[in-house]
Amino acid sequence: MIEAQKLTKIFDGKKALNGVDIKINSGSIYGLVGSNGSGKSTLLRLISGIYKPDGGSITIDGNSVFNNAEIKAGISYLGDTPYFLPGATINETAKFYRSMYKNFDNALFHRLLEIFPLDYKAKIAAMSKGMQRQAALITAVAASPRYLLLDEAFDGLDAVIRKTLKRILIEGAENRSMTAVIASHNVKELEDLCDHVGHIHNGNVLFNDETEALKGRLHKLQAAFRRVPELSAFSGLDIVKTERSGSVINMVVRGNEDEILSYVNRLSPVFAECIEPSLEEIFICELEVQGYDSKGITE
Repeated sequence: MIEAQKLTKIFDGKKALNGVDIKINSGSIYGLVGSNGSGKSTLLRLISGIYKPDGGSITIDGNSVFNNAEIKAGISYLGDTPYFLPGATINETAKFYRSMYKNFDNALFHRLLEIFPLDYKAKIAAMSKGMQRQAALITAVAASPRYLLLDEAFDGLDAVIRKTLKRILIEGAENRSMTAVIASHNVKELEDLCDHVGHIHNGNVLFNDETEALKGRLHKLQAAFRRVPELSAFSGLDIVKTERSGSVINMVVRGNEDEILSYVNRLSPVFAECIEPSLEEIFICELEVQGYDSKGITE
C-alpha cells in the first residue's frame, strides 16, 4: 500500500504539494487527475523516491521510499520526459531493465513489441517524441514491477493501442497484484480503467474515492411536465444543479436513484429518468459545489 501523510514538497518557496493525505491499496489501478502544474508529477516523483519530502511522509508497505533501494527495486516509473541510455535501442534498454528488475517478463516484452509499431533495433534517440514514449512504455510495463507509476501514459497513443495497454494494466493488477498509479489531465481517459480516482489541484487533493462510489453519488435527472412545478416542489431532493428548458427540467441530484425517481414521480411528470453522469461531469459538479471554477481544472 502507498500512503502519504501530510506530504509536503516545496520548490523555490512555493508548495507544490500542501499536506497531502492519500492511500492507494495494493492491486489498485489508481487515477490521479489534475491540470498541468497541479502537483501530479511531483506526487509521482515522491512516491518513486526521486524527491525527498519537505514535510510529512510517503511510505510503501509502511517503509519510507527515499534512499530505500529495496523498495525502489519494485517500482517502475515513467515520467513525462522519458530517459534512455545514450545510443540505446529498445532491445538494449530491455537488457538493462532485465538487470534491474528480477521479474522482467520477456513474454510480455515481446507481446508489447508486437503491439507498438516500433523498430526495436533502431536507436531510440533517433525516434520521434511519441515513439520514444512508446518505447519507454514497453520497458516500464515489461519490468513487471509491484508498483507502476505512469505520468500521462496515454499521450500520443492511438485508440487501438490505448485499449490494448489498458487491458495489459488490468491483467497486471489482477494476475500479479500490481499497483498502477496513472497521472493524467484527461478524466475521460481513466474512467474505464481505474478503480480509484483522486483529483489534485494546486497541491491539494480535492477528491479521493472509488470510481463506482463517485458515480453512485450523483445522478442526472431529466423530467418533462405538462405544467412545470415550482422549484420548491423539489425541495425534498439534494439538488446540486438545475436547468430548465421549456417543459423539461434537468437536475444533478445526490442520493439513491430509486428514491429520487419515486419523489419526482409524485409530481406527475410526463416522463422522468435518471442518467449516470460521466466521471468528468461528477468532478465538475463537485468542484462547483466547493466553490472552484472548473475551467482549467478539468481541462
